Amino acid sequence: MRRTVPVLLAGGLLFTAAACGTAKGPASTAAGTPGAAAAPAASTAPAAIRTTCEALGQAYGKNMAPFAEALTKFVADRKTIATAQQTLASFATAVQEATASSADAQLKADGKQAAEAMHKKSTDAKFFATIKTSKDVDKALGPTLTEWLSPVSRHCS
Repeated sequence: MRRTVPVLLAGGLLFTAAACGTAKGPASTAAGTPGAAAAPAASTAPAAIRTTCEALGQAYGKNMAPFAEALTKFVADRKTIATAQQTLASFATAVQEATASSADAQLKADGKQAAEAMHKKSTDAKFFATIKTSKDVDKALGPTLTEWLSPVSRHCS
């Protein structure tokens, strides 16, 4: 957990800064860190997309730490699976809500796709069964989450 928290904070800050269009480009120092990989680069997109990207950044910022904490607790206590599942479902709902009112039809559709993938995983016992160590948590928070969010993150880069 100690190693995960700074990575989450960095990832959340990068995602929020990128979503706001204030970042100058992808942070090369965070390229290999879990959680930070989900953060898209700066945006020169139209205002409607930028607004949606800001909402996605806020959803990421509000939901990433609870999801990470729930997964970390799950590794130590398998009885906490319901909490881990609920935090992922909440994260998925936040992604859906952040993109549902987007003026960009493709971003809206991609948000729905990302949210559906996350919702599906939130009820997937096989997914949670693979999370047994802190390295598994890192993988879930890094490459796996990046894959789930890739449909929307490409709009915000």
